[in-house]
Amino acid sequence: MTIATEASTGRKQRATRPGPADDGAEAAVVSETVQRLAVLLQAGVIPDRAWEHLATAGDPVAARVTAATAGGASTVDTLEGMGGAWQQVAVAWRVSQTVGAPLAPSLRSTADALRDSQESRDDVTVALAEPVATARLIAWLPLVAIALGLLFGFDIAATLTHPIGIACVVLGAVLMLVARHWTRRLIAGAQPDAGIPGLQCEVVAIALCGGVSIDRALRVVEGSGGGAIQPETEGILRLSRIAGAPAIDLLRAAAASARHRARTDGRLRAARLGGRLLVPLGVCTLPAFMLLGVGPMLLSVLTSEVVVL
Repeated sequence: MTIATEASTGRKQRATRPGPADDGAEAAVVSETVQRLAVLLQAGVIPDRAWEHLATAGDPVAARVTAATAGGASTVDTLEGMGGAWQQVAVAWRVSQTVGAPLAPSLRSTADALRDSQESRDDVTVALAEPVATARLIAWLPLVAIALGLLFGFDIAATLTHPIGIACVVLGAVLMLVARHWTRRLIAGAQPDAGIPGLQCEVVAIALCGGVSIDRALRVVEGSGGGAIQPETEGILRLSRIAGAPAIDLLRAAAASARHRARTDGRLRAARLGGRLLVPLGVCTLPAFMLLGVGPMLLSVLTSEVVVL
């Protein structure tokens, strides 16, 4: 296959590529399947037979791949159509086939990257669990104040006929909505990225394992759906040329470092989230608590005193 054909094929595949599946595959589950597949390939089993063995062992993805390839579809296209992390596996598989790199080590390195990435996301999710749960609990405080007022016998419903009571309810409800939206934005901003840090370095390393030149490896990666070459990847390859150091080792070290940075940054974002969630609490939730809970109770007392007089 010529370089022009590779690029043309890559453009066509990117143009027709479906979006991520609704039930996107968990990176850890994908990693487990790919690791098993790599072990079978390392033992000398051909890819089609390896998928059949996995399907016989009860792997649903392997069963799907086996059925698709039996119908004439290619393994790479089938994996790519599954969306989620399987698209990354498809890119590594296509690059390996194009340059003639050993498939088993290529899949093993991709599986390691997927597993590390999922572990990083899991760490961030655990770190976010406490501040997120606290924020959601505090968001209900204004409604709890209303319930307490009714429990203590205050005629809160009667205050809705008073202009001040109506203003308290409307403004309190608006503040609650603002607080919920603000909190959601803060939580979403602290979530880990959906991508896999350092994956492009891993894929370029796979291409270089096929014995091709650096320039051809980069063209193959771009044409196989690996995306435009990032400045970080170019910098590592430039360092390899200048220092005469093995590019493959430098790329894989950079990929591991990128995943470590992503895990550290995720933990820092989770730690900062606890403090940032105090801002909508003080600006919106507590005033809403006063307007929806304390305000109607005070108004109920005052109106009842006026009636008595």
